[in-house]
Amino acid sequence: MLFGHGTHTRAAMSHAESLGRRAFVLGWIPALLGAELAGVSFRVMRHGHSPHRFLVIHGDEDTARDVLTFWMKEHDGDACIVTGTERNVAIRGMKIDPNRMFSRLGAERSLRSLNPGADPEKITGALNFLDKHRAELLKRVIPPKGSRLLALHNNREYSVQDEVAASDETSIKQPRTPRSFFLCTNPADYAVLKGSPFNTVLQTKPEPDDGSLSRLAARRGFRYVNLECAIGDYDGQLERVRWLEANLP
Repeated sequence: MLFGHGTHTRAAMSHAESLGRRAFVLGWIPALLGAELAGVSFRVMRHGHSPHRFLVIHGDEDTARDVLTFWMKEHDGDACIVTGTERNVAIRGMKIDPNRMFSRLGAERSLRSLNPGADPEKITGALNFLDKHRAELLKRVIPPKGSRLLALHNNREYSVQDEVAASDETSIKQPRTPRSFFLCTNPADYAVLKGSPFNTVLQTKPEPDDGSLSRLAARRGFRYVNLECAIGDYDGQLERVRWLEANLP
């Protein structure tokens, strides 16, 4: 089900264009760059000097892309937004979920799942390529010490209930809106987020290693927050970003 995404997006983008024109005149327009990281193309938006990092990694999650693009017109931070429109990306001609590239084990499982019957040598070649280039991606997305990474995602069926069993703690404030929730890996961040009016779960375990950013954050100890919202819920996702930015240092 969609939530008026087109109307809200047009209005937001019109506002963003206005802000962009004003920003150019005032001299604070965010830097806009292209980057290929671990074989994946991203648009990089930088604004101000905040150490906070932002990420949209799935190309088919266009609500998250629209929200983050609009947000970065007005606010400080460093954002990476994948440029494709498909959920999966191609590495050495092999399909892979980009949120499974953050470990060799997770990447191998994704490659084998999405490329059934593939030549084992091609899979090994893609894995070796990722091992060689993963560091450049991590350098871009892992936040400086004390700062945080906010990843924006959209879903079509996935909900907070799918994460309850794997979570250390949960705060379900909106049981009727299960597809929208925060997932964080830092207990101090959870202590703040559970005070919000929104669904929140804490996951601190690095295993099982599925190659995702949340598992990597738990393993390496950097602050990571994933904001999930139903595809099309532009207003709801923007509302949660605003709350997090106002309340989570």
